[in-house]
Amino acid sequence: MINPSDFGIAGLTNEQVNASKKEHGTNTFNYKKENSFLDALKSIVKEPMVILLLIASSIYFITGNWGDGIFLASAIILVGSISLYQDSRSRKALENLEKLTHPKSNVIRNGTVVEIDSQDIVVGDYLMVEEGTTVSADGVIVHSNDFSVNESILTGESLSVYKNSNSSDNLIFTGTTVASGLAIAQITAIGNYTKLGKIGKSLEDINEEKTPLEVKIFNFVKLMSIWGGVIFLLVWLINYIRSGVILDSLLKALTLAMSILPEEIPVAFTTFMALGAWRLMKMGIVVKQMKTVETLGSATVICTDKTGTITQNKMALAKLFTLETESVINANDDLGANEKELITISMWASEPIPFDPMEITLHDAYKKITSLDERTNYKMVHEYPLGGKPPMMTHVFKNAKGKRIIAAKGAPEAIMAVSNLTPSEIKIIQETLVNLGKDGYRMLAVGKAVFDEDTYPEKQQDFKFDFKGIVAFYDPPKDNISQVLKDFESAGIKVKLVTGDNANTAMAIAKQINFKGYEKCISGDELMKLTDAELQEKVKHINVFSRMFPDAKLRIVNALKKNNEVVAMTGDGVNDGPALKASHIGIAMGKKGTEIAKQAASLILVDDDLSKMVDAVAMGRKIYTNLKKAIQYIISIHIPIILTVFIPLALRWIYPNIFSPSHVIILELIMGPTCSIIFENEPLEKNLMFKKPRPFSTTFFNYKELTTSIIQGIAITIGALFTYQYTIYLGFTENTTRTMVFMVLIVANIFLTLVNRSFYYSIFTTLKYKNNLVPLIIGLTIILSLALLYIPALTRFFEFESLSFSQLGLTIAIGSASVIWYELVKWRKRSKKNISS
Repeated sequence: MINPSDFGIAGLTNEQVNASKKEHGTNTFNYKKENSFLDALKSIVKEPMVILLLIASSIYFITGNWGDGIFLASAIILVGSISLYQDSRSRKALENLEKLTHPKSNVIRNGTVVEIDSQDIVVGDYLMVEEGTTVSADGVIVHSNDFSVNESILTGESLSVYKNSNSSDNLIFTGTTVASGLAIAQITAIGNYTKLGKIGKSLEDINEEKTPLEVKIFNFVKLMSIWGGVIFLLVWLINYIRSGVILDSLLKALTLAMSILPEEIPVAFTTFMALGAWRLMKMGIVVKQMKTVETLGSATVICTDKTGTITQNKMALAKLFTLETESVINANDDLGANEKELITISMWASEPIPFDPMEITLHDAYKKITSLDERTNYKMVHEYPLGGKPPMMTHVFKNAKGKRIIAAKGAPEAIMAVSNLTPSEIKIIQETLVNLGKDGYRMLAVGKAVFDEDTYPEKQQDFKFDFKGIVAFYDPPKDNISQVLKDFESAGIKVKLVTGDNANTAMAIAKQINFKGYEKCISGDELMKLTDAELQEKVKHINVFSRMFPDAKLRIVNALKKNNEVVAMTGDGVNDGPALKASHIGIAMGKKGTEIAKQAASLILVDDDLSKMVDAVAMGRKIYTNLKKAIQYIISIHIPIILTVFIPLALRWIYPNIFSPSHVIILELIMGPTCSIIFENEPLEKNLMFKKPRPFSTTFFNYKELTTSIIQGIAITIGALFTYQYTIYLGFTENTTRTMVFMVLIVANIFLTLVNRSFYYSIFTTLKYKNNLVPLIIGLTIILSLALLYIPALTRFFEFESLSFSQLGLTIAIGSASVIWYELVKWRKRSKKNISS
């Protein structure tokens, strides 16, 4: 690889970088000054539950009930602190994600190319940009190879613009994307002072769209809030008609409103999604969009490329075939003049500053075989970028004496089509390609042209080349790839191999890794001739797609989507952008992925390891099912609180206002951590990765699941109201009745947490699940309950009564029985499954 200093560019020294940073600042956009703590505080004050608590607390103070007023004011601080903690956890997770998704840039410093965070670029830096990258700062081009850039983000013009150091427009701008070639530019502006930075103020006002699941959940909460408002007014009116005291009636109505409001649901949703993304990040998977976390568990098909995903992307030069000798030899053997010439021409056909693994290998091979390195003596004077179907590329070099080198490399079919070959030579080349392809080699053909005119042809295909030979690379499969494919199969996810390689190479690698359906293959050209209906049928049965190009990849994704598949697509190049964008889950590679691919994708595999996608799917399924468990728990536990407050009032029982806002807030404080902390931390259920993916069209709750939650809630209500009536029958006081009903709800809450950890496996199985927060939260709940019962000051304050051993035993029996019955339902489910299997 040529050193940048060969171009007369040494870049900045460390001292110059620090001086520039002090003078011009960092390469970041700073518009809106945000105070995340104050913003979080404002949002908490707007929370309906906090508003209700403020009103109730104010009423207590107005009516002279200082104890309850102070308690509710303390509750506001406690609820606010919990919300701030959850918000801070979510925000920290997202900030860590943001740091990891910062784009990287290559700059020349101290005479070498180094990769840095784009925000660390300084004015005066020499930035290297190449095909597929996004420009990270404004600058002036000082060197380029066939460089073109898409500036549509600034100009709206979709066509790429060719630029070089001598053109009238020799500037590059932040946010534009490199369409072809390579350029080195000296940075003149960063951050807010770039062209994009000056017009970027408008970006502040763009709101992120809510995801479908988010909309469903928030609509559900909104509906519950509306019903809460209606019932609140109704209860206020009933109480006022009976008592004629407006503030006391309002207080009792507020108790019910607080019990109805499911404010834990949006908190649980935000916590699950943010912490889910954070957990994925720790596993080496960067999620760029929250909606991806929802979608992951639904993936039914993964379309994966070969190089670097299925294989190791080592690109070792393995075999050399020269037309003059008509023989194939190992690249590590003693090389003759023909083989050395083949390597030399293939090096000239590569970029002068290589960034592709194959081109780096060819430069290294040339360095080993030559005694006189000619690279510094020649300057590229013309370049034809990679293009055509199948693709090829051509470079024209010239030295000081005017001697030219015109070298091309590309798909063998492309170089053969522009070479002077006899039928017998074509036959030999085709046989060689078949034989090398069967062994899984990736092949490039190499050609050389002679041209003496000053005006170069418009197209590289207009040169007449001498076919020099084939360079064959071997990229071995990754060690874990066969197991990864088995894991996908177990999870009910189909895998399609979509590659730019020829059919023989693709099928050979597929066979080596025991890829299902390796014997059937279709090429990009064949695929494009099919109608949409024919393609929809083909993609059901064909798993290997060769010689693919952007339009063909896009058609595959769209055909799978029309078949109601949820499509994940891996990609790393500029040409993968459309397919990554079109798929439900676009997966870019962190190491070999271009910036354009990373922008188009919805998640990035940091280590280019496809096995992480198995982990990501498992995490997606876990988050989704745990969120459902949390919300089912919230629904189930809210029903008895609502009905225990409402029914005695509506039916005019002896103690119509059994609970006050203070009692409801205690129950809320116990429920909040349970749903958003315990359930978020639940491990993956052992059968979850052996189930088929859930259909994408599935609503968050189906009728059966919602019915289950409602029945569980009604069963707990029956237990609470039975306790209410039974204590009255026994002649207990209002305080004793209140205490026993409250304790039934607490016990039911504990058992509901344990039972609903799985809607299939028994409580004895789930008790073995590793979740340290379960004993912690349940332990704290029990300690708090005992404190309310047996610390006299607390007992008096909440108008409770210390229970006898038999009374406490009765509440535990009723509370547990009102929930534990669901274990019989789960046992029946398991029995049916065992019979059917």
